[in-house]
Amino acid sequence: MIETEVIVLGGGIVGASAALMLARKGKRVVLVERDFCGSHSSGVNYGGVRRQGRPLHQLPLSQRAHQLWADLPALIGIDGEYVRSGHLKLARSQADLEALHRYADSVRGFGLGLQLLDYAQLRARFAWVGDVVVGASLCPEDGHANPRLVSPAFARAAKQSGAQVFEQAEVTWIEHDSRLFQVHCANGLRLQAPWLLNCAGAWAGTVAAQFGESVPITSAHPAMLVTEPLPVVMNVSTGVEGGGIYARQVARGNCILGGGRGFALGPRQARPGQAAVLEILRNAGELYPFLKGAQAIRTWSGTEGYLPDHEPVIGPSSTTPGLLHGFGFAGAGFQLGPAVGEALAEIVCNGASRQPIEAFSICRFQA
Repeated sequence: MIETEVIVLGGGIVGASAALMLARKGKRVVLVERDFCGSHSSGVNYGGVRRQGRPLHQLPLSQRAHQLWADLPALIGIDGEYVRSGHLKLARSQADLEALHRYADSVRGFGLGLQLLDYAQLRARFAWVGDVVVGASLCPEDGHANPRLVSPAFARAAKQSGAQVFEQAEVTWIEHDSRLFQVHCANGLRLQAPWLLNCAGAWAGTVAAQFGESVPITSAHPAMLVTEPLPVVMNVSTGVEGGGIYARQVARGNCILGGGRGFALGPRQARPGQAAVLEILRNAGELYPFLKGAQAIRTWSGTEGYLPDHEPVIGPSSTTPGLLHGFGFAGAGFQLGPAVGEALAEIVCNGASRQPIEAFSICRFQA
């Protein structure tokens, strides 16, 4: 039995960030991960580090995350291939362009510095964009990073700061006696603490349900691919208003693209379907003509947790003192992760988060 102050379930970017922030605040913390830290949605996502397009009530957290990402090497010891390239959101119709204008008006007080581009302005600055695009919105300081490097690095940094990190430790049972949580793992590990952080990603609903907080969380599987190295053309990360594909090009020339859905192979594995990959490539040829004929050299998927309103659950349990939740990011938690981890650590240490998180309460799903 290991007695500690905080147990964190889940070694994705949210759980690892929380463990890192708690360790830096001098708390005794244990992080347990069923597989390997950063091996699920935190490590297989597109790598977008964007604020543009987020709902207004996510922006305070997103802005705080933007500050934390600004000095990533000081936080986790590596740069994680993080670049503030800018994020360009494309409009394929006048209605989509009008939606981008309305969004820019609504977030004017948040300091995103959005630049709205019409057809001519877009061609003058980004000549590689296809003619099907009628305009765009640019957020100059948004960017992208390599999730396969960044997410595991948060767990390593937590360990270097004093947290105990156990991988391949599947939780089999959790008990609570009104004062302490006891966590039992399949490998014989037993933990005890007054605080339990549920950051178990797409599987966090099972933990919440144990404490009388059933939530309608579902799993979805992103379809992702990377191309062969190409001449470097795309100098910003891109998305599409109204949904569709997203794309970025790294310094080596490979283009990383995503869109559509894959399918589950089992409880922990997923793959993109052939139809989804072909649809990504078809859309890419229209939106980014320089990609026509490019070869996809690898495809992959993962498992992400979605709630009906596409908003996460962040904050205290409605039933159990000492239980905190941080899950359900609907494929958009990579940028938010460090700020969510910090918010959870602040609740443990100070009783409240400095950022407003009331909109993300699990209470919204309770009858």
